[in-house]
Amino acid sequence: MKKKLALFAPVAALAAVVGTAVAAQVPAEAWSIGPVIKGRNYSVGMPSTLQPTRDGPSFAFPGPSRANGHVHAVTFPVRSLEGASRLTLTYRIDAAPGTRFYGQENGGPGWLSLFFQQRGDNWTARGPYETYRWYSPNNRISTLKPGTHTVTVDLDEEWNAVVAWKRSANPAAFNRALANADKVGFVFGSSSGLGHGVYATAPARFTIIDYRIE
Repeated sequence: MKKKLALFAPVAALAAVVGTAVAAQVPAEAWSIGPVIKGRNYSVGMPSTLQPTRDGPSFAFPGPSRANGHVHAVTFPVRSLEGASRLTLTYRIDAAPGTRFYGQENGGPGWLSLFFQQRGDNWTARGPYETYRWYSPNNRISTLKPGTHTVTVDLDEEWNAVVAWKRSANPAAFNRALANADKVGFVFGSSSGLGHGVYATAPARFTIIDYRIE
């Protein structure tokens, strides 16, 4: 069990053990809203961290149009995911009836995907960096809608790399990304890109009920 503790970065108040609820130990301010690339935060109109609430770390979706902003990625730092077997997120979306979530690039239905990123990514998705970011398998991508939802993805499933690669097509790169993981969490997007951002058409709030690395 002591070895598994090394999965997590030394964030203040983060004393999680693999197999326990991580969200309760990760303070809201340890979750980052981004990504920030060359000083620019691509989550337009969003704070840099989550808000603490009684139910868990939380944020309000931007909206009601793309012009009001969009949220892309919510992550926290880790040392590694080597030895882990699955990621699980339980979340709640509170929104008025009729609220819709759209991809900010193409206006398609808004999606949520689990996500992890290898240390040292330069965000070009070129050459070796084609396999530095990994997203949920196609059948584990969730369409955003009000309610409480849980998504679990085993780390031996068919994860998607940022450019074309599937886990089974390049297992060495996938395992290298796990061993050298730097960030883990989830992203919002649509068919134009899993992490390319969404907005809500009416007031809506996202709350992390539980996050587990097992």
